[in-house]
Amino acid sequence: MTLDPDVTIRPYRASDRPRVRDICFVTGYMGEPVDWLWRDRESFADLFSGYWTDREPESALVAETCGVVAGYLLGCVDSRKVWNMGTLMGRHLVRRGMLVRPGTAGVLWRMIGDIVVDGIRRKLPPLGVHDPRWPAHLHIDLLPECRGRGVGAELVRRWLQTLRDVGVPGCHLETMAENTGAIAFFESVGFRRQGPPSNAPGFRSQEGARNHVQLMVQPLTAVDTPGRLLGDEV
Repeated sequence: MTLDPDVTIRPYRASDRPRVRDICFVTGYMGEPVDWLWRDRESFADLFSGYWTDREPESALVAETCGVVAGYLLGCVDSRKVWNMGTLMGRHLVRRGMLVRPGTAGVLWRMIGDIVVDGIRRKLPPLGVHDPRWPAHLHIDLLPECRGRGVGAELVRRWLQTLRDVGVPGCHLETMAENTGAIAFFESVGFRRQGPPSNAPGFRSQEGARNHVQLMVQPLTAVDTPGRLLGDEV
């Protein structure tokens, strides 16, 4: 699908931060609002957009319709640089009192319980994805008015081309395994599922079923030995 001519894609600006944080929250559960599960906007936006807007803004793109940001892609070239999520979560637990904050405490206590049970069963998810085959990653979210217009595909295409231009060997992302529409989209732009889904501690559907995270990857440059790209001069 070609990009809708009424949509403009451009680099992220610092002035876009409030809008990006709002979109992060209102699309936070498989493209839908997450407030029924996690009501505290500030902590959710910090966890899922803060590093990318505040520490690596040069890797972010936004999509505008009618001059208003309606979607974004937040990228990271080297996933080892991302803030430690456990440390960031701990700060919010203390500073914002999230374990007693109405509308958010429930998911956090359930998260703690899931981690304990999954740990006993040896089913804990990995703390992060740090694989030299696909060191970069992305997060993408679009408001409904930005969907079905070629925006997502164009955002991903531009990001992956940026990675190719600087010789990054691959990119990964994580999405809810239950979000079949998102998985189909990512497969359409060249990603493939890597391994089985892992547990997502604390997260549940509105019906109470556990959610799972699916890792998806896309190699960008052929590699024969670690640290050496095919065709490189030795």
